[in-house]
Amino acid sequence: MSAPKKSLTTEQSLQKLRHYCGYQERCHSEVRDKLFRLEVAKKDHDAIIASLIEEGYLNEERFAIAFAGGKFRVKQWGKQKIKHALLQKKVSEYSINKALSKIESDEYGAVLKKLGEVKYASLNQQQWATRKSKTIDYLLQRGFEPELINEVLEAVE
Repeated sequence: MSAPKKSLTTEQSLQKLRHYCGYQERCHSEVRDKLFRLEVAKKDHDAIIASLIEEGYLNEERFAIAFAGGKFRVKQWGKQKIKHALLQKKVSEYSINKALSKIESDEYGAVLKKLGEVKYASLNQQQWATRKSKTIDYLLQRGFEPELINEVLEAVE
């Protein structure tokens, strides 16, 4: 029979979470999940999270901006997909809007245009209506707004 798992003290938990938040931006829900995985007493959760916020390790707005920027630049996600992912992480509407406003509209339009042109060109064996439909579906799935997609496709055709 194995010995019961020894639970961490509040200070040990706080130290682990400082490290957890120190090497990558985290949102509140990720930290809460980590607290549950570390089996920290539920009564200590709010105090630990408050300490992390006070010490600057945890900042939801900063997390949202980093998350949105990364998903846009690296994965080339549209704003709708980024917003949905942040909502799943229980990030506040204020932080989401702030993060999305940091994405430059010129850069956003250029990425959308490039993705649309590449997808449309890759479907050159298809009929015009099928090409257009598949390109629209692809860009919607990437999280871009329908009205912007239509503008891009009018320019491509």
